[in-house]
Amino acid sequence: MTLRTAHTGLNVTDLDRSLAFYRDVLGFALLAEGKEGDRRYAFLGEGGEMPVLTLWQQAQGPYDRGRAGLHHLAFTADSVDRVREYETALRAAGVEFAYEGVVAHREGSPSGGIFFHDPDGTRLEISVPHGAQGAPAPHDSAPTCGFF
Repeated sequence: MTLRTAHTGLNVTDLDRSLAFYRDVLGFALLAEGKEGDRRYAFLGEGGEMPVLTLWQQAQGPYDRGRAGLHHLAFTADSVDRVREYETALRAAGVEFAYEGVVAHREGSPSGGIFFHDPDGTRLEISVPHGAQGAPAPHDSAPTCGFF
């Protein structure tokens, strides 16, 4: 297969609030911002020209996990220590977490991370492929990311 994810677009209810979260708490760089009528948008990335995440102020209500569409958005970090740094920053910002601390993707898995929600309730994950050995798994048989 030759396709790869280029960027992820999220509908948000308040662009200023979402920008504060994704830029100031998670550290994405603002690449571009615009407006068309009463709808605003922002392109976020890592300092390059290609966006990783686009925010579109056009949602009328919060994320609804009971509707078809995005299940969760997962980011990867360089180390479990970096995941814990994000956890500290997110807690300081008052973010709601699905589980307490770093958890394994499955019982005994070396991969794992943190699971939380953005200001509109969109489910997010920051994880690592290795380094979470010994972390608890919230579910016995289902993947941790599956039902938060």
